[in-house]
Amino acid sequence: MSPAPWRPHDTGPIPVVGRPAPPSAAASRPTEVLPAGATLAPVELTGLPTTEQPVGKKPGRSGRDLGAAIGVALALGAVILLSLLVWRPAFLLVLTAAVVVATIELVRALRKGRFRPPLVPVLAGGPVMIGLAWSRGPTGLVAGFLITVLAVMLWRLAEGPVGYLRDAAAGVLVALYVPLLAGFAALMLVPDDGAARVVAFIVTVVCSDVGGFAAGVLFGKHRMAPSISPKKSWEGMAGSVSACMLAGVLLIGLMLGGPWWGGLIFGAAIAVTATIGDLGESLIKRDLGIKDMGDLLPGHGGLMDRMDSLLPSAAVAYLLLSLFAPA
Repeated sequence: MSPAPWRPHDTGPIPVVGRPAPPSAAASRPTEVLPAGATLAPVELTGLPTTEQPVGKKPGRSGRDLGAAIGVALALGAVILLSLLVWRPAFLLVLTAAVVVATIELVRALRKGRFRPPLVPVLAGGPVMIGLAWSRGPTGLVAGFLITVLAVMLWRLAEGPVGYLRDAAAGVLVALYVPLLAGFAALMLVPDDGAARVVAFIVTVVCSDVGGFAAGVLFGKHRMAPSISPKKSWEGMAGSVSACMLAGVLLIGLMLGGPWWGGLIFGAAIAVTATIGDLGESLIKRDLGIKDMGDLLPGHGGLMDRMDSLLPSAAVAYLLLSLFAPA
């Protein structure tokens, strides 16, 4: 049997020498030359798996570090309560310090916009109003406010007429919003049971915040003012009113000897004013394009962000406590 004839292995078509290969589609495109100084924009790859984890604690549904917020709130409450129990005038020092810090935060926030309120007269007017409220009562508080307004108008004259009305009005707003409203807390402190009055006022406002937050997180579906504060809901408002009315009945009835129905009215009014104060500050921050008034308090923002619901409620609390539980 003869062996099979030898055949070469198939190596494909024989290349033709001297004929260039056809250009590819990419090679046939004209080359784009970047102009001098231009850079390529970075390409972001999305949808790819990654093992990198975000750094820091994940904020809760409120958008903040809830643990830090609770710790700061407890520390502030302890300072206020201690000052009221040890020596009543010590609360005036705490209140004055809070007014000074909140005034600075509000002025700085306004200056981030188109407003230039004079800082010195409103900063000096705060302690004056608190001191006159403690020593001279409502008349002293009003007199201190009027003196501060006059000082704002005169101080702003030195910078000329351009923007005078705008800046002077902003300064009057700061004087009214922070030290004048805070002065009503000093007025509540004047009677012999002033410490109990201040505690009732602050605890009711805290119940408004806590009740509104809890009800809003658990049941909130219908937004109250989405263009101002998207997280506020009517369900949260119902929680605020319920918690405040319960606190009002207990605090006014047990601590101040007032009627239970007065506690209901007091609680409902504080819930409304606290919510209005919160929405009012949110409106100012949205107009200025900022998230917080400051960064002093972890989990809260600035001190002004905690006083927003307390300030307007102080005036209402003073008036209603004078009516339902006269000294």
